[in-house]
Amino acid sequence: GVSAMRLFQRMLSQDPEQRGMPPIWSLPRRSRSGDGDEGPSMWRNVAHLLGESGKQLGTVPAVTKALLNTVNRARKDPAYDSIFHAPRCVLNGKITGSRRFAAQSYDLKRIRAVCTAFGTTVNDVVMTMCATALRTYLMNQDALPEKPLVAMVPVSLRTDDSSGGNQVGIILASLGTHLNDAAERLRYIHEDVKASKQRYAAMSPEEILNYTALLLAPASFNLLTGLAPKWQTFNVVISNVPGPKEPSYWNGARLEGMYPVSIAMDRIALNMTLTSYCDQVEFGLIGCRRTLPSLQRMLDYLEEGLTELEQAAGL
Repeated sequence: GVSAMRLFQRMLSQDPEQRGMPPIWSLPRRSRSGDGDEGPSMWRNVAHLLGESGKQLGTVPAVTKALLNTVNRARKDPAYDSIFHAPRCVLNGKITGSRRFAAQSYDLKRIRAVCTAFGTTVNDVVMTMCATALRTYLMNQDALPEKPLVAMVPVSLRTDDSSGGNQVGIILASLGTHLNDAAERLRYIHEDVKASKQRYAAMSPEEILNYTALLLAPASFNLLTGLAPKWQTFNVVISNVPGPKEPSYWNGARLEGMYPVSIAMDRIALNMTLTSYCDQVEFGLIGCRRTLPSLQRMLDYLEEGLTELEQAAGL
């Protein structure tokens, strides 16, 4: 998502008078530093390969320690065990080829006001909005699991302005859908996400990548085959991609909004992606229309989730 957003922003300008701007599919390729100097060098390639191998081998101790800590905590804390066993849910059945896409904008000022009142982050609040929408939707379908739903939350590991390849870690966040109170749900999500971030704080990007790859290996096997239903590691994907903070233009035309369209797949029937633009947060929900009937009602439930938090904060 971050990679695609950076590519998209290359097409745009903050100058409304700029013209002659190509569309995203015709952008010139950026030359990489060192390209064209000596041509392909076998020794340079071998040195790069050995360097990358060394990085990967160097992650083994830290990754092993983090994984053991995770397993030990899951054994001692029943609530933490949801990381390995997300509840069975209608979100996680086989899907058809039918789709429903629903999109809506929300005022970032409203969300930030809730953040200030509760001492949380924007991401905590939007995840709570998603959790509330999921809880209400599944309750109306008489399909809300007793255990809290678990979200897979991609986290960008980029430290430069590149737009190629995937550099992403994963947080598995319990959404507190077993809680009736919206404010309590926000605090629950905030503490759960904070614990995941603390785990990554002492790890390098390579260590985070390998840790999440090992953590999600059983889930990936189940997604591909459906042969390990007890390893439903997460129920839904919630992704937050930061976008332009200033008004953007393309050949004089102002960008009014952007709505992310992601991917639904077997056993993950719903993807909730959002992006920020100026003073807006844009939600894009994509799901299987037959697995999740009336998916568009979740837009109303997102609004209800934000309103509940505003009322709890006295805003």
